Amino acid sequence: MPPAAPGPIGRPGGPAGAPGGAEAQFLRLLLRDAPAVEYERPLVESRARGASPAELAVLEDTKVLALRVRTVLSDRRRRESELTALFETANDLAGMRDLDQVLRAIVDRARNLLGTDTAYLTLRDTVRENGDTVMRVTSGSVSARFQQLRLGPGEGLGGLVAQTALPYVTANYFTDTRFQHTAAIDAGVLDEGLVAILGVPLQLNGRVIGVLFAANRRERPFSHAEVALLGSLATHASIAIDSANLIEGTRAALEELNAVNQRLTEHSGAVERAAEAHDRLTDLVLRGGGVEEVEAAVSAVLGGAVTVHDTSAHGARPADPAVAEALRASQASGRAVRTGSGWAAAAMAGGEPLGAVLLEGVDLDPADQRILERAAMVIALLLVMRRSAGEAENRVRGDLLDAVLDDPARDPDGLRRRAGRLGADLDAEHVVVVAEAPGARPGRLRSAAMHLAETSGGLAGTRAGATVLVLPGPRPAETARKAAAALAAAVNTEVTAGASGPTAGLATFAARFAEARRCLRALVALGRTGEVATSDDLGFLGLLLGGDRDVAGYVDATLGPLVDYDARRGTALVQTLRAYFDSGGSLARAKDVLHVHVNTVAQRLERVGRLIGPDWQEPARALELQLALRLHALLTGGVTDDEGAARP
Repeated sequence: MPPAAPGPIGRPGGPAGAPGGAEAQFLRLLLRDAPAVEYERPLVESRARGASPAELAVLEDTKVLALRVRTVLSDRRRRESELTALFETANDLAGMRDLDQVLRAIVDRARNLLGTDTAYLTLRDTVRENGDTVMRVTSGSVSARFQQLRLGPGEGLGGLVAQTALPYVTANYFTDTRFQHTAAIDAGVLDEGLVAILGVPLQLNGRVIGVLFAANRRERPFSHAEVALLGSLATHASIAIDSANLIEGTRAALEELNAVNQRLTEHSGAVERAAEAHDRLTDLVLRGGGVEEVEAAVSAVLGGAVTVHDTSAHGARPADPAVAEALRASQASGRAVRTGSGWAAAAMAGGEPLGAVLLEGVDLDPADQRILERAAMVIALLLVMRRSAGEAENRVRGDLLDAVLDDPARDPDGLRRRAGRLGADLDAEHVVVVAEAPGARPGRLRSAAMHLAETSGGLAGTRAGATVLVLPGPRPAETARKAAAALAAAVNTEVTAGASGPTAGLATFAARFAEARRCLRALVALGRTGEVATSDDLGFLGLLLGGDRDVAGYVDATLGPLVDYDARRGTALVQTLRAYFDSGGSLARAKDVLHVHVNTVAQRLERVGRLIGPDWQEPARALELQLALRLHALLTGGVTDDEGAARP
C-alpha cells in the first residue's frame, strides 16, 4: 500500500473550509485577542489546501467581519481604559489640598494618559492682568528656557488657545503657519526639542484660566479621541484648581479665626498652656527639630512618657491590642482617646493615618487633650515632610542615574557634585545591577531599591520596566546576589538580576548597564528566573553577550534566510528547526512538540535545506545552527506565537 501523501501545513483533520471551521477559527482568534496578522492564517491554509474561489471569498468576508469586531472591541477597551483613568484622576485630584500638588498631578496624568514625551501647564498672569499665560509646571521637560516661557495673547499655539478658548493641535509646530511664531517662544520650543503639540483650554465659569498641553519630540498626529481625552482631563483639572484655591482661602480664614480665638481666650489658663505648647512645637518645627524633639517637648509639657509610632507601610506599629483599638478610634474621630493606662492621638494627613502619639502615666483634662492632639498634628507634618524629603531624594537619585547612563560626558563635574551630595562617589568602583520581579508591586520594588541605594551610597532608578541599581563595590556577583536577596525579602517574591562591573569611571557606567541588562534578558530567556548572574556566570553565552560582539549579525548570517521566509510567508521554519534539534533529530518527537503531522515536519525541514543548504545536518553546521537558534531566542526574548515563530 503506497504511503499517504503529505498533507498541507496546518492543523490536520480540521480544514478551514469545513462547515463552521472558519467561523470557529476566527472566533478563537477574537477570544484570545490575537494580532491582526494571524487572521490571514485560515486563508493561507485554505489556499495551500487548494480551496475553491468561492470558499476563499467566504473566508475573506468572514475575516473582514472578524477584524471589524476586533477593532470595535479594541476601541471599547481603550475607551473603558480612558474613562477609568479619568475617574481615577478625578478621585486623586479631589483628595489633594495643595495647589502645586494639584498642578503637578495634572501634568503627570496628562503625560501618562496620552503617552507623550512631555506635558505642561500655563496659567493666567494674575499679577499683571494683561492676558499673558506663564509656564507654571512641566513634566518631562529638560530645558530651563522652555520652563520660563511667557505667552502673550495669540502668541504661539498656547496663546491662541488661551485667546480663543478652543483646542488646537499641530503635528509639526515649526511648519504650521496657523500660529503667530515669536522668537522667544520658538527658541524655547526648539530648545526643548518639541515637534507635535496639543493644547486645550482650562476654563472656569466661562473664563480661560490657563492651558494644558501634551507634546512629543517627534511628529505625531493627535487623534480626535486624544483631543477629547485631554479636554476631559482639563475639565477635571479646572475644578481641582478651583477647589485647591478655595481650600487655601479657607485655610487662611481658619488660621485667622484661630488667631482671633486665641486672643479672646488668652486669659484662660488652660488655653494659655495650650498656646504655650503650640508655640513650643511650632518653634521646634521651624528650627528643624525632628520627631524625637517633639516627643521630649510633649513629655515636658504634659508629663509622663511619650512615644511616637510611624504607622506607615515600613514603620513600627503598636503591638498592644488596646492601644491599637484606641488608635483606630482616634483616627475615626480626630480626637485623643484613652487607652486604659494612657492616651493615644492619631497623626493624620488628608485622611491618611501616618502615625500615633502615645502618652503613658498621666491623666489629661480637655485642654491637655487638645495639646496632645496638636502634638499629633505636628507629628503628622513632620512625617509628611520626612516622606516628601525621601521621595524627593529618590527622584534625585533616579534622575542622576539617568544622566550617568545617558550622557555622562555632558557635565561630568556636575554629575560628580550631584552624586557627592547624595553620598555617592562616581569615580569609585561600582557594580551595575538590573533586576526585575514580575510578581511584585512596582512601587514596593522601587522603594526597596531606593532604600538599598540610600543606605549603601549608590544610585537607583527604573529604566525600560526594569529596576536598576548602581552599588559601590568591586565584586559584581557578590554585590548583585546581596542586592537581589534584599529586594526579594522586601517584595516577598523572587527577583531575577543581571550584573556587570566593576566600573572604571563615569564613561563605563553605560556599558556596564548594557551588559547587565543583556545578562538579565539571557536569564529570562533561559528560564532561569529567580537567579542572579554576570556574563562570567553564563559561560559561552556570557562571552557572546559581553563586550561588543555582533551577536545579531551572526544570527542573521546563519538563520537570516529562514527568518526572512517566516516573516514573508507566515511559516514556522525557525521554530520547526529548533524543535527538531531539541528532539534529538527525531521527526516523531518534533511533530508532537509542534502539534502537526510528521509529514508536515518533513516538508518544513526539506524547505529549510533548500533555503540554507543541504549540509545543514552536518555536525559542524548543525552546531552553528543550534548556537544561532539559542542566540536568536535570547535576542527576541524567547517568546513565540501560536505558530512558534519567535517574536520580540
